[in-house]
Amino acid sequence: MKNKLKINLLLFGIALAVVELDQWTKLIIRQNLVLGQAWLPFPPSEFFRIVYWQNTGAAFGIFQNGNMVLKVLTSAIILFILVYYQTIPYEQKFVRVCLAIMLGGAVGNLIDRFTQGYVLDFIAVGNFPVFNVADSCVTVGVGLLILALLLEDKKARAHSLPGAENNQEEIKG
Repeated sequence: MKNKLKINLLLFGIALAVVELDQWTKLIIRQNLVLGQAWLPFPPSEFFRIVYWQNTGAAFGIFQNGNMVLKVLTSAIILFILVYYQTIPYEQKFVRVCLAIMLGGAVGNLIDRFTQGYVLDFIAVGNFPVFNVADSCVTVGVGLLILALLLEDKKARAHSLPGAENNQEEIKG
């Protein structure tokens, strides 16, 4: 019981920090820029820009004006993360952190969809589509989760091979 509380505090603590950072940065953009306006923090280069952009679709501009479908899909993903998180073995903390980061990003964008009717994107790098903190957290969380699961799989295979205990001792020695 105590471990359950501890692991769920990790989930909600990280997710809340991501949501707060995401919503705070979006508030700054709303207060300081108008739709379509860009700020160049490193002039004269236009490679990195801060721009106020309203995204009614998903990543890379797909599903434009699909806000209702994306609300349902994001809600389902959030529910899946919450349920799946409970099944992760206690010792797989890195996997838990990845899911918490992803949860925070999903919630951050879902808040926008419900309160604004769009997701506010503002980070523009080169010709890459404009994104925000929540998008970054989802992307980084997915990438790190894939890495974590690959590492866990490799570890499990190493321990399941015949004589794995001996091989591990040889590696350590």
